[in-house]
Amino acid sequence: MYEGIVQELIDELGRLPGIGPKSAQRIAFHILQTESVDVTRLAEVLTEVREKVHFCVICGNVTEQEQCSICRDPRRSHATICVVEEAKDVSAVERTREFKGLYHVLGGAISPIDGVGPDDLRIRQLLQRLADGTVTEVIIATDPNLEGEATATYLTRLLVQPGLRVTRLASGLPVGGDLEYADEVTLGRAFEGRRVVEP
Repeated sequence: MYEGIVQELIDELGRLPGIGPKSAQRIAFHILQTESVDVTRLAEVLTEVREKVHFCVICGNVTEQEQCSICRDPRRSHATICVVEEAKDVSAVERTREFKGLYHVLGGAISPIDGVGPDDLRIRQLLQRLADGTVTEVIIATDPNLEGEATATYLTRLLVQPGLRVTRLASGLPVGGDLEYADEVTLGRAFEGRRVVEP
């Protein structure tokens, strides 16, 4: 619809999650009307993020250091690990202020349709973290949708071992929704009402 680089900008913005064609067009024209200093700063921040931010070597959360701030925090309980699909889910759980343990980010969910199997996720690293027996509870906090449930079921069967309690977040989260969009009260109640998962 537009010529050259303007259309390229709209197309690139439209590839971002949650940005449709109209939103991409609005953002593109906002960028065109913004002071060049602000646009330059945006470009610098995007470049910095790609250069400096990576995933925690322990849990898979985003960090600028080797380990994320949660894994480095000595006040966190090492007896409980909350398993989430994506790093953005860590922030959603942290907002509840209900969970005081550590996290493990899988990097997605099992989805045969999308070609994502158990070997494509950080499940092997989770098993390594459980090997020394320090962890007594694993909370499975995958999204309450088809892929999240499939992942939870797979993990439940895999994690059955003496001395390890496997729980799943309780209902209260809408089926088909994403964890990151749940409000703090709903997510907090889901944590309080989590249940033991039987294989």
